Amino acid sequence: MVEIVTLYTDEQRRVLINIQQHYDVWLGVERALITLPYGMKWAERSGKQYLYELLDRTGNAKSLGARSEKTEAAYERFLRTKEDLEGRLLESRKRLAETCALYRSLLLPQIPSEAAKILREADKRRMLGDKLLVVGTNAMPAYNIEAGGRINDAPDETDDFDMTWSALIKDETRDGVMSMLKAADSTYTVNTERTFQARNAKAFEFELLAAPSTVCNMLQNDKPSPLPLPEQEWLLLGRHVNRVVVGRDGTPARLVVPDPRYFALQKLWMADQDKRDDRVHVGGVAGG
Repeated sequence: MVEIVTLYTDEQRRVLINIQQHYDVWLGVERALITLPYGMKWAERSGKQYLYELLDRTGNAKSLGARSEKTEAAYERFLRTKEDLEGRLLESRKRLAETCALYRSLLLPQIPSEAAKILREADKRRMLGDKLLVVGTNAMPAYNIEAGGRINDAPDETDDFDMTWSALIKDETRDGVMSMLKAADSTYTVNTERTFQARNAKAFEFELLAAPSTVCNMLQNDKPSPLPLPEQEWLLLGRHVNRVVVGRDGTPARLVVPDPRYFALQKLWMADQDKRDDRVHVGGVAGG
């Protein structure tokens, strides 16, 4: 009898549980740090000291008022909170790195390092699941973990990284997909010949797909421009799978992928199509 899934060992399962927990702790601290002001400093104006909140690394700032008990308390509170979070971040990173090393040593499923960078940035911005799903063969590690073992004869990953825009309501945030990509790697630029694709300096390709019903929910003028494919509608259905994996560089990332039932049905349907031109056969996986 052909074995469909090679089950993970007890040790592999233990590491998979731990990495999910350790990643969540690290992510919580990262998100807390993001909510803090970029910095605070005192500056003298017309003989008086004022507390300024730094808005970015270029020195843009806004005044929080003249020196007083209130502004001094705000400044001290900021310093204490930042010091506490930075200490917790250092500890969580150390613990997470140790778990990632165990994950790799046990030959658990990995993803491209560049994909891991994108996913971490998207996760910090709360974009995974609500706005973006991983589709295509890079979703397979999550399905392996969900199945409790390696799915035998599963397709190998392709050289590109496909995500689909999954937002069911209008995105009202200031930053969109390109802002997220630039934060992950500032060298990402849109491919002018395939505007649903962005590449970085290492020639790693990110491709953005979308169900036609979700395209209008992207930020206006955001890039890349998603490629609308009717079959992407299927991938919005059911229950998303959420699993933490490790990149080939040893760094963690969260995969949020479509319900495996609809993912499999879409693949079976696409494989049975007589006409699959370059427009829909994205990344070698027929549009996700």
